[in-house]
Amino acid sequence: MSVFEVKQGTSPVILGFPHTGTEVPPDIWARLNDNGRLLADTDWHIHRLYDGLLDNPTTVRATFHRYVIDANRDPSGTSLYPGQNTTGLIPETDFDGKAIWKDGAVPAEADIASRLRDFHAPYHAALLAEIERVKAIHGIAVLYDCHSIRSHIPFLFEGKLPDFNIGTDTGKTCDPTIEQATIAIASAAAGYDSILNGRFKGGWTTRHYGRPETGVHAIQMELAQSTHLASEAPPFAYDGEKADNLRIHLKSILTRIEEIALGRTR
Repeated sequence: MSVFEVKQGTSPVILGFPHTGTEVPPDIWARLNDNGRLLADTDWHIHRLYDGLLDNPTTVRATFHRYVIDANRDPSGTSLYPGQNTTGLIPETDFDGKAIWKDGAVPAEADIASRLRDFHAPYHAALLAEIERVKAIHGIAVLYDCHSIRSHIPFLFEGKLPDFNIGTDTGKTCDPTIEQATIAIASAAAGYDSILNGRFKGGWTTRHYGRPETGVHAIQMELAQSTHLASEAPPFAYDGEKADNLRIHLKSILTRIEEIALGRTR
């Protein structure tokens, strides 16, 4: 299997999709328990949701599931949110804290090493290559990392998650104009709520690549799945009407980010 898909574009904006993949190699699938095989923690339909919102962005998508290895976690295994419940580089549980592996089949250190080599590293090599290519064209590259999660997960956070969760590691990963334009559009979206650097401040991808001083900016958008799914339970069906309403605002965000990036090169 190819562990990533790349579509090269001419926009200064790159869309990253580390968690929409559902492919699991047979040897790993055999080790998952029935709960794990639900693949419930997928960012369901997010690449479909963003399709066509910009004329010609670059997209980099992992095809493997996060239970194989999480492409948005630090390869060293360091937690993104110390002191808070979260899932690791290779999750041992789902987002509800329930086991996903059969007894005796939890991945060991050797599994982590091989999956870093075979999945995590190739995805990030592809992403880095596109960041460098786009920056060579425009003098700037903006990585917009696309995510979604269920709106109610007591194991991870209290209450209902806002619809738009924007992460820039408290302003470290992108220019303030990009951050402020994104939250301004999200905040003005009627019928939706939003937050900047709340429970989700940007994953490893955003924090690793976002170096505004070098011309590489990164921002994460974590969407509540209630904004575009018919139900946040199996079969996690896409709701076209909900999605079309949401896409209006996502298009505005991406278009404004692209305008800001292009303005920097004139």
